[in-house]
Amino acid sequence: MRTRIKELRAKHELTQENLAQKVKVRRETIVFLEKGKYNPSLQLAYEISRVFNLPIEKVFIFDSKG
Repeated sequence: MRTRIKELRAKHELTQENLAQKVKVRRETIVFLEKGKYNPSLQLAYEISRVFNLPIEKVFIFDSKG
């Protein structure tokens, strides 16, 4: 899975730490999400999407290719 978190953070002028605080996770979680090394829970994906005021599918790109 790919994400647009880094791009959206820049657009909204948020640091990894700012975003982490808003969604109540550690900064490292945001780092791993941005690198595609962590798949978020549905709840976390929802919370991150709400921060950016976008639907989940506009923040997280689910590749069907595996």
